Amino acid sequence: MNDLAAMPRLVPPAPLVPPRALPLRAFLRAIRTNALTIWPEAAYTQDLFVQRSLGRTYALINSPEAIRRVLVDNTENYRRTPATIRILRPITGDGLLLSEGDAWRHQRRTVAPALAPRVMPMLARHMVAVTQEQLPVLAALAGRGPVDLLAALQGLTLEIAGRSMFSLDLAAGSAPLRRLLAEFAETLSRPHLLDMVLPPGVPTLRDLRRRRFQARWMRLIEQIIQDRMDAPQPQTPRDLFDLLRAARDPETGAGFSPAQLRDQLATLLLAGHETTAVTLFWALTLLAQDGAEQERVAAEARSVAITADGGTDALALLVRTRAVINEALRLYPPAFTIVRAAIGGERLDDFDLPKGAVVMIAPWVLHRHRKLWCDPEAFDPDRFMPDAPAVPRFAYLPFGVGPRVCVGAQFALTEAVLVLALLVREFLVEIETARPVLPAGIVTTQPDHAALFRLTER
Repeated sequence: MNDLAAMPRLVPPAPLVPPRALPLRAFLRAIRTNALTIWPEAAYTQDLFVQRSLGRTYALINSPEAIRRVLVDNTENYRRTPATIRILRPITGDGLLLSEGDAWRHQRRTVAPALAPRVMPMLARHMVAVTQEQLPVLAALAGRGPVDLLAALQGLTLEIAGRSMFSLDLAAGSAPLRRLLAEFAETLSRPHLLDMVLPPGVPTLRDLRRRRFQARWMRLIEQIIQDRMDAPQPQTPRDLFDLLRAARDPETGAGFSPAQLRDQLATLLLAGHETTAVTLFWALTLLAQDGAEQERVAAEARSVAITADGGTDALALLVRTRAVINEALRLYPPAFTIVRAAIGGERLDDFDLPKGAVVMIAPWVLHRHRKLWCDPEAFDPDRFMPDAPAVPRFAYLPFGVGPRVCVGAQFALTEAVLVLALLVREFLVEIETARPVLPAGIVTTQPDHAALFRLTER
């Protein structure tokens, strides 16, 4: 361990940090092209970074006490911003991600048992089986030349989502899904000035396009559900669809209506494959730049029997692989910012936050904050090994924290660790593209271009 700590650490390339707060025009351009570049140098050193724009106060908070106040102790004072709702509702509907109040509490109580640790062996079986089936396909693709790694991983995680959620092979029907997701990411997900300044009840032309998109997207989800219903129905649950369809609120006994079930599945399908794909992409990108670390992960994966029936047992033994995933989530959190609007004013640290202020907790900034992390720009999986010092409370939030912590966090971590181990055990991964791969914050933390990789069978 000491020898590893003494070695120079990889510092992966990152977007330039502006020296000072961006003027309005540059800010609006940045949130549309790469939202990771909106925060200036001071944001990475201060507990609270405040600026005013468009007649509103924007507060980026980094102190553990203020983060706890907003996300844990006083959550009733903070809600989703109108811009967030306008952008995400077309693709998530009124599911768990955007619901509020009693509707959210009902959905949370109903969904949570379906993603509890006790169901992970069933879901891990799908994860391992699909990955093992796709390894020869990926090998054949790699044999033809450099691979667009993110596209390949999106295909893999979409197939895992299809199998674990619906017990369906989505490969044949994945093209419409991918086209709609690409359309959303490339155009409709990018914030516009009107998204931020107009009340939610005032639609824009972009909102009308989003509504048309939502109709097509939800029709596709409904068709997948119908395909699942047309298949032979099992006597015992075999996937998330079975669990959610049978789920009941433990307090009221109510289940989901067809529309509510559709919206939950749309949300899980989006989050369950897109965020995992980018997490795996960044983990493999880091390992491609750090050959010694890649060999450690490969050696660990070779030493563990990773089978469909023993996926969760293997998970406990993939300690180094999990540390790499955790470090990738630190450096490249898929959900790079959490945004809330203050319903009422209150004091955060030494600042009087006004009513209506926009409060941001940005894992992208928080995970690279100079006061919270040692050598924060470096790739160092040792931070997350069992014998490492505990990570500071509220300094590491890849899945959020508090009542609205991501309900699928365990699902995502299980999939990412198992798939990474299987891929690195099978392939030596090397970057083919000479141009540095930089992260860009759009919907998730994505690569700024379609980077090519060489995959060589070990």
